[in-house]
Amino acid sequence: MPLLFIFIIVPLAELAVLIKVGSYIGILWTFALILLTATIGVSILRVQGLSTLMRASQKLQDGGLPAKELAEGFLLALAGALLLTPGLITDACGFMLLVPTLRGRLAGSVLKRFKPTMTMGSMNGGRPFERPINPADPSVHRDQGGHDIIDGEYRRED
Repeated sequence: MPLLFIFIIVPLAELAVLIKVGSYIGILWTFALILLTATIGVSILRVQGLSTLMRASQKLQDGGLPAKELAEGFLLALAGALLLTPGLITDACGFMLLVPTLRGRLAGSVLKRFKPTMTMGSMNGGRPFERPINPADPSVHRDQGGHDIIDGEYRRED
């Protein structure tokens, strides 16, 4: 059903709006308006995209996970796609995604939706048949070089 909306309803609505606007201001001015909104949108998108990239880079350097910045980057990419799609409805939606406060709130709600599915995990160094080391296990600790040391007993059988 969402695909029906995206590929049939939205283009029909765009066409109706373009015909209505074209009848008021003329075909050439409507075409110029579409080109102008795409040009302005792409230039704003470039500036805000670089800003989001810089914030994500800074957060990574500080040792944090730039989850909100990645969500905002996705929304900026969506805004770019909407702005490049010819039509006034998609341009309006794209420009709304370029507003930083609205985009931040939307990114926060996207993160809240996907947060329960994001879990911390561990990797065992590419050895799929070995059991990963549990850092909470009291018999596992690190030496001065940062290597894992596992205390245990063994018996040699010949």
